Parts: sequence; structure tokens; C-alpha cells
Amino acid sequence: MPDLASIVKAYDIRGTVPGQFDEAAAAALGTGFADLVRGHGATKVAVAHDMRDTGPGLARAFAGAITRAGIDVVFAGLCSTDELYFISGSLDVPGAMFTASHNPAEYNGIKTCLAGARPVSLDTGGADIRDRAQAILDGAEPTTADTPGTLTERDFLADYVAHLRTLVDLSGIRPLTVAVDAGNGMGGHTVPTAFEDLPFTVVPMYFELDGTFPNHEANPLEPKNLVDLQKKVVEVGADIGLAFDGDADRCFVIDENGDPVSPSAITALVAVRELARDPGATIIHNLITSRAVPEIVTENGGAPVRTRVGHSFIKAEMARTNAIFGGEHSAHYYFRDFWFADTGLLAAMHTLAALGGSDKPLSELAADYERYVASGEINSTVDDQAARLAAVEEAFAGEKIDHLDGLTITMTDGAWANLRASNTEPLLRLNVEASTPERMERLRDAVLAIVRG
Repeated sequence: MPDLASIVKAYDIRGTVPGQFDEAAAAALGTGFADLVRGHGATKVAVAHDMRDTGPGLARAFAGAITRAGIDVVFAGLCSTDELYFISGSLDVPGAMFTASHNPAEYNGIKTCLAGARPVSLDTGGADIRDRAQAILDGAEPTTADTPGTLTERDFLADYVAHLRTLVDLSGIRPLTVAVDAGNGMGGHTVPTAFEDLPFTVVPMYFELDGTFPNHEANPLEPKNLVDLQKKVVEVGADIGLAFDGDADRCFVIDENGDPVSPSAITALVAVRELARDPGATIIHNLITSRAVPEIVTENGGAPVRTRVGHSFIKAEMARTNAIFGGEHSAHYYFRDFWFADTGLLAAMHTLAALGGSDKPLSELAADYERYVASGEINSTVDDQAARLAAVEEAFAGEKIDHLDGLTITMTDGAWANLRASNTEPLLRLNVEASTPERMERLRDAVLAIVRG
């Protein structure tokens, strides 16, 4: 019997199939979701899945429980996660996306949202879904309506792409050669339609939908998974390389030399473009993004707002401040005109518009937004997260300290380090940034010496 407490996470549901997550659990979670959204006045729900082999069965079990509970289902079939957000926003209905994002093939999961693509976290309904579903798995009766809901199948890909095209001006740009690594994930489904009729020569890599990920993990946050794209960009003389994760809600960028462009630089680039459209607007950035981001936002007349890491925090803060755009170090990019939801494809299209409208190569264009040296995220396994965090804070007691998300230390020269505890593993995650590689390394090593003791 699945223990849902082990798979219902802070922001989504994710576990191994069938060991932790099977169709019975999916059906029980469908009832829990139906009960939750009915309380918000919903009469219809959108359900979709990515290319994982287990997706269709799990999604249909979930959808069947919802219709039995008396709520209609729009079944969208194969989708990227941001396409599901488009469906939720454009139809103004709750949604459920079956995906485990970048996790290995044996995993699957669900990302849920309320109408208008508003995220569901553990604190805003996830715990209620979990508890109702667990009760059903333990023997309680699922919700059954006198009149069941209907299930309608519909393909939204063309509508999704048409909406993205209204949000970024790609007219008049120069021709570009664009290498795209879809990682056998949903980018192979969305990119051909999105780039159709644009002045791009697309060099496709791993566009075949295959949830076993035969070429590499669909996780471009890991440098090893970018190697094939970096080689291809140089080999074919591409102007830019794009790498999508499994459910294609994140996009990483490679320049013409095969070098990665940091997500912080992309955040700053898109922020400048959005501020040109809406002068003085608010831009959200999490506390792991480069300090270049708030500097550039301020220089361009915007109002930067710093938040915790995590999409539910970003989306909530964007809604509170009516921010036009938000970016994270993990290559999640959020847009007000996309219901405050994240979409890697729209960020990619903004980057292509900027590059295509410039006579500079991407390396020079990106250099305007890269000011500092970052360590990347470094994980350390520790027995006592709280004790290690306290030891680091004590060692740096004379510096500026804040606790917005874990522990952030800011030195007088602007160098900073953030140390955060994982919610799911005995890990501390360290990010460091400074003005030079040597300064970054000194601060990084000083913190790691205490963490790893």
C-alpha cells in the first residue's frame, strides 16, 4: 500500500512507479484533488501527461476518479508542463500535469494548480489531497456523484504556441542557427511547432519522445547533460544552443562558443526586455540569482524584489506585487502575462528575439549581464543540518546575516554565500558568488570547511 506522505512533497507529488506511486494511488489522489477544487467552485479540470511510459495510465486513473466525483475533465494528452499552465490559465480551470520533470525514468508524479495556474503547495491544499487520498487507500469510500462528469480529449499545442507568439516580438530578426537538445523530453514535442515559420535553422538533438532517456538525463542543471549540446553548437557553427528539461518548463542556454550562459544572465536579459515594455515594473529574483540581477533591474528603472527559492514563493510574490517577470537560478522563468507561471519556451523566445535583433554574437550579448563569478550549487551530506548552519553563522558573526531562506552571509566586498537545508534529504546546499574566481573560492572553501568539519 503506497504511503503518500513519502511522495507528496512541498510543491508537487513525485515517486517511483509502481513502488511508491501506482494507478490506485493516482485514482485516490484524483478524488482528493476533485474534493479540493470543488471547494473552490470548480466544475472542470484539465489533465495532461509527459512522455513517460507510465504517464497515460496514471493520468487516466486520476481523470477517471475526477469524473466519478462529478467533475468534467479536459484531457490534453501529451503536454509540456507550461502548456498545462496555459490550459489552466486560458480556460480558468484547475489542472494536473503528470510528470517527474528531470527525475530518472522510474519516477513519475503530479504538478497541480488551481484555476488560473495558481500553484498548489502542501500548505495550500496539497496536505488535504494527500490525507483524503490516503484515507481512500486505507479503505474509505471515494467520492461518487449521482451524475458523473464527462471526459473530453483536446490538443492545445497550437493554441499554446499562438499565445506565446503574442508575448514576444520575433518579427524582423536575423536568421539564426539554433541547436536544441530536448533530452528525449517534451521539448521535442513543443519546439517544432513553436519555431515553425521563424527564421531559424533548427538542429534537433534527441527530439524522439522517450521516457527512458536513452541519451542522457533530461536535467540540464547538471553540466554533464549539456556536453552533447555544447559539442553540437561548435560542430555546426550554431548561433545558440537551447537545452530543455524533461517536462520542458526549464530552458538552459549555450553561446556560440559552446559555453553556458547562466540563468542569472538570462533573467537579467529578459528583465531588461520586459522593463522596456513596462517601465518601472517589479522584477522578482530569488536569493540564489546573481546580485547582477537586482543591479541591472535598478539601472533599467525597475523594482527588484528578492524572494525565497521555490516556484510557490515566486508565484505568490509575483501575484502580490504584480511583477511583470521573475527568474530563478535553476532556469525557471515566470511571466505576468502567462498567469505568473513559469515557461522555459517563452524565455528561450525572448533570448532568440534579443539575439536576432542584435548584430553581436551571444557571448558578447550575454557578457553585458554576467558581472560576477558563481560557484554553482554544492551539496554536502550532513548528520545535523541545524548544527552545521549554526556553526557557519557563528563563524561569520561579524558579517551581514539574513535568514530569508536558510542562511545568507554578505561580506563587505559584496561576496555572498547562501546555505540552505534540503527539505527531503540530509543535505546542505551551498551557493557562493564573488567578483573574482579567487575570492569566490576562498569564501566557498571557508564555508565548506565548517559544513564538512
